[in-house]
Amino acid sequence: MNIRFASILSVAAIAACSLVSCNNSGAEMKTDTSKKELRIVSLSGALSETLAGLGMEENIVGVDVTSTYPASLQTKAKVGNTHNLNVESILALKPDYVISMKERGIKPEQATQLQQAGVKVWVIDQEYSIDGTKRYITMLADSFHKEDAGKQMTTAIDAAFTALPKYGTQPSVMFIYARGAGALSVCGSNMPMAKMIVLAGGVNAGNDFEGFKPLTAEAVVKNNPDAILLFSTGLESVDGPDGMLKVPGVAQTKAGKAKNFIVMDGELLSGFGPRVAEAVKELGEKMHAAEPAKLAQAK
Repeated sequence: MNIRFASILSVAAIAACSLVSCNNSGAEMKTDTSKKELRIVSLSGALSETLAGLGMEENIVGVDVTSTYPASLQTKAKVGNTHNLNVESILALKPDYVISMKERGIKPEQATQLQQAGVKVWVIDQEYSIDGTKRYITMLADSFHKEDAGKQMTTAIDAAFTALPKYGTQPSVMFIYARGAGALSVCGSNMPMAKMIVLAGGVNAGNDFEGFKPLTAEAVVKNNPDAILLFSTGLESVDGPDGMLKVPGVAQTKAGKAKNFIVMDGELLSGFGPRVAEAVKELGEKMHAAEPAKLAQAK
């Protein structure tokens, strides 16, 4: 099999090791095709969904905890999450390849362990955009000779994105990562949730910093968002809307006064997987719930 990568990084480069299965130069690489059926462990919900969409679900022998869609992936062996991977359980699955995203992905020392055991490790440097999603879908499709399936997936994304409604306002939206009332963080400009807010026709309330910052009452009141966005599990962790209103500063904001708390599935919102246009549509509808949409076709 010939593997062609333009933006796929080898974890070996990060770990200062060598790996022959892929590099970051865009050069065509060759991998072992002596096995009739490839065995793949996927460490990303977006990658697992992509592989399934390419018709390679039967090649997936193990997944991380974010790989929940399609539902049939629930039957795959679980190897933990990227913060707490079980390398031994991965090796027990006898994979040919382990595929991960760079951000929120496999650690270099874990990749080294797998490489030393003869497993090829691929890491994708993901760009949080529509084009970025289409790019890694195309790379995987080309690499596994699933070009037609890959083209169908990217064409479907284009069609769905083109059909999205346009809105006349840009509400200010603050994403809060919640793991209980005592563990709350605000999302900065470079995070996938912030990119999704912009794609859905809003303004990210945390545009003056990158990454995550601990939530403070002063910051919430100062930003005064129209809506507060959370993962569905996040809102549950603070005991729902009533619990969110008890967070210092929230009740004083426009979002708090209107109880405008938007919740979405975490992987759909932040994964930038094949359903990225669906995620943008859902978020846009929830952000602009009081505003009639102007369909793109009408323009």
